[in-house]
Amino acid sequence: MSKSDTFENSLLLLIFNNTAVANIGDAGGLRASVTAGVLYWALHTADPGEAGSAITNETSYTGYARQSCARASGAGGFTVTGNSVSPFGNIVFPISTGGTPTITHFSVVNTGPAGGTAGIILYSGTVTPNIVVSTSVVQTLTTGSTITED
Repeated sequence: MSKSDTFENSLLLLIFNNTAVANIGDAGGLRASVTAGVLYWALHTADPGEAGSAITNETSYTGYARQSCARASGAGGFTVTGNSVSPFGNIVFPISTGGTPTITHFSVVNTGPAGGTAGIILYSGTVTPNIVVSTSVVQTLTTGSTITED
């Protein structure tokens, strides 16, 4: 069974923009958090898979750290449109000071900011084109890095 398009949008708004979903349970619905908090973007050298955690295939170039993103709409947060979500602005990762992995996947996780902390992958996706990490180069996920709920 699949979710309706409307509920897919509502679920993404709840997770990424901290927007309540009305009329589920009681009139208050699925409520937004009192404090929205943040989620974290992570980079991976292979698909972490549905059974993976935040550290599954996570990159480990020298200087790497997960990047936070506010659970909000607009600057510093996420853009939710229909059944997809993307960063509002580019996600810039620290410059590599050593190591040359190839980044093939990204994920949004509940733990950070440092790599190496296991946590839950909320969603993951493919980086296209792949990012070949080089020393002294900034790694960036663009606003085209989209997650689709379906």
